[in-house]
Amino acid sequence: CSGTWSSEWWLSNVGKLSFDLFEQKGKMIRCISRVSRASAGIYALKPRWSNAVGRSRSRSMSMSARPAATEWSDDEVMLRDMVKRFAAKEVAPLVSKMDREGKMDGGMLKQLFEAGFMGIEVEDKYGGGEMSFTQTCIVVEELAKVDASVSLVVDIHNTLNNRVVERWGTDSQKSKWLSQMATTSLSSFCLSEASSGSDAFALKTTAKQKGDHYILNGSKMWISNAAEADVFILFATVDQSLRLKSFKISLIVRSISHSKYAWHLTENRAHSLYLRHKGITAFILDARQPGVHIGKKEDKLGIRASSTCEVRFDDVKVAKDAVLGSPGEGYRIAIEALNEGRIGIGAQMIGLAQGALDVALPFLKERKQACLFNTHDSHLPVAES
Repeated sequence: CSGTWSSEWWLSNVGKLSFDLFEQKGKMIRCISRVSRASAGIYALKPRWSNAVGRSRSRSMSMSARPAATEWSDDEVMLRDMVKRFAAKEVAPLVSKMDREGKMDGGMLKQLFEAGFMGIEVEDKYGGGEMSFTQTCIVVEELAKVDASVSLVVDIHNTLNNRVVERWGTDSQKSKWLSQMATTSLSSFCLSEASSGSDAFALKTTAKQKGDHYILNGSKMWISNAAEADVFILFATVDQSLRLKSFKISLIVRSISHSKYAWHLTENRAHSLYLRHKGITAFILDARQPGVHIGKKEDKLGIRASSTCEVRFDDVKVAKDAVLGSPGEGYRIAIEALNEGRIGIGAQMIGLAQGALDVALPFLKERKQACLFNTHDSHLPVAES
């Protein structure tokens, strides 16, 4: 698997190959379509992608006009106002207490579920609100204006965990888990490990198959909502043999004067070229089952009411039907979830900044600053060197 390609070949073929690959990934196009609700820029790009993969220009130009992403619909305005009232009435009085104690109020999670904030996009048949991703971001942003901890709980549960189960779960998994997650059960996204470093997918947590079940062993670090969660979405390596064997890519300059370049791919062994994430698998399991141990909460500087803990798995037995998607698809599941989850975190940060500004501006207008200098005694020294 080594060779060189000329710049002429690259220029003439890379575009076609890229778009052929994109066309085959129908799910990727649908994913972009959903995310584009929160980004007007995606709408501008999508018609050009459609043309590039062979769709007619007339079809792409016939797409109905969409409102600007900065303009809310009547339903979105109504939702925003409702969340704002909820945050002011139910969340604001508890913020100082929760931050001081480093603990989520016992009744807050129940209120979030009762208000419908924990199943925003989940289908109605599972107890959800069947709303849009944009509406999820609205809820996260409005809550963050009052308390980032409560906002984070809602964000992770909706943008990561609910979406993973809804997109990758079977009908039976949705009936069992999604109906709980939308109405009563908080969840955690268990990916990070202490030894992963800059590579979040260099996982040491393992899932060994034994008959009709898997045995999970390993530990996860910095897991949000772990202390209160009832459901874990866990990522573990099923087959340790599918690891990346060393290879290197070197860019060779063939002729600077003619601007010709080539890529040279060298492998140690052709048969052992595997991606590092091969074998990573996603599981869904009960957070309270035997062998699951929740560690001490981190004493954080901020967002203190949201628990962040180590989670250890010691010979945890889960059935084969606990696998989300197929074995080995865990990397793809995690990446797709994290890409959308980061948009939710962006909404949270916007809300947090706006909330800080809303508190600071009235104070700035009311504050009286004593004058440091007395014009009549200007000869007096302000400070001695």
